[in-house]
Amino acid sequence: MEKTGPRRGGWLTAAALLLAGCVSTPQGPQADWAAAWGSAMLAQPVPAPDVEVKSPPALWRQPMRDVSLRQIVRVAAAGQAVRVRVSNLFGDEPLVVDAASIARVAALDPLPSLAADTLLPLRFGGRREVIVPAHAEAWSDPVELALPVLADVAVQWHVQVGPAQVSVHPGSRIRSWAVAGNRADAADWPEAVGQEGWWHLAAVDVRVPRPLPVLVATGDSITDGYGVPSGSYQRWTDALSRRLVARGREASVVNTGIGGGRLLRDGLGPNLVSRFDRDVLARTGVTHAVVLIGVNDLGVSHRGRATTPESRAALLAELKAGFADLALRARARGVCLIGATVMPYSGSGYYAPQAENEADRQALNAWLREPGRFDALLDFDALMRDPARPAYLRADVDNDGLHPSLAGYRVMAEAFPVEVLERRCAKKLSVP
Repeated sequence: MEKTGPRRGGWLTAAALLLAGCVSTPQGPQADWAAAWGSAMLAQPVPAPDVEVKSPPALWRQPMRDVSLRQIVRVAAAGQAVRVRVSNLFGDEPLVVDAASIARVAALDPLPSLAADTLLPLRFGGRREVIVPAHAEAWSDPVELALPVLADVAVQWHVQVGPAQVSVHPGSRIRSWAVAGNRADAADWPEAVGQEGWWHLAAVDVRVPRPLPVLVATGDSITDGYGVPSGSYQRWTDALSRRLVARGREASVVNTGIGGGRLLRDGLGPNLVSRFDRDVLARTGVTHAVVLIGVNDLGVSHRGRATTPESRAALLAELKAGFADLALRARARGVCLIGATVMPYSGSGYYAPQAENEADRQALNAWLREPGRFDALLDFDALMRDPARPAYLRADVDNDGLHPSLAGYRVMAEAFPVEVLERRCAKKLSVP
């Protein structure tokens, strides 16, 4: 049998494409801040009619009133100061936070405990209280707090009054915690109740001693980390962060994937074309971005409905236009956009693609591979497919026919050509 290790040929081609499209790092003014963690916000997802829903614990029911939240994040860059962004993007009423703080996490299990001597208040324009209007966000003031790379940080605040429609990221792969009353400045929460997700927390930046590459990875559940056990940090972006640290390379990796996400149409969250500026290009200090998306656009197109040659051709044309739009916007901002091919999903019982749907995936990937589409291409299809059955994932990287296994996420991270982060893309205001 053929060996199942990563296939390098496509990656060398990808690196060459990026080197051809980018220039050396400019020697400009020192950058003060860099995105060290981020999350894509979405409206509280509405379950499908046929899904049994368990009622959340009372403290987590919406709208929140007089509840303190402790939310855990892991920063991908070291810094001497920190700031956070509070989000009310999807709320129709104001979010009132009357106290907030931040601290290093001393231990995660069984409940997260804080290093009490690092617990510091957060302020907004010098005030402890912040009122975030509907459909808006707010940055905290900087706080002097030294954080090493891959440090776990607790952001906690007291929600005095929350909107009925929350801005949330349900696919956190780590628990957040809630207690009644105002405990924003307390280190011990023995009675806290856990729930997976991040609520109203969109970004954490750190002040860096020198400019560094910031890579934003976005897409669907494969980037969001479907199948990763809670608190284990085994998404492919987590593995990439650890690989960079082990190599002594200073770079930040920020994950803004949304499970069920699609390029063109809303799924469990907003479509990527609509959120690309906010969730990718607006991240502080972003230099590179990876876009891995399309499997849900292809899968949903035929699930429970008949397709025709005309409808499939129209979808492919729309997908190509969507990817081209992302490339245009990234180049206008000088961000190196790294595209990725759509991995096989013929083993998926959920989408159960037929021969014509697999042909559409192959046609899209062929277009994505054409030189000049992106500054580089990550050929995840070539990396992860079964050589004997190219429409299927390899057994050693397959979780459920659609998503990679934990081993598969590690393979993706190991295959990423880290040398591309040493280059910057020239800003192009006019792209043919």
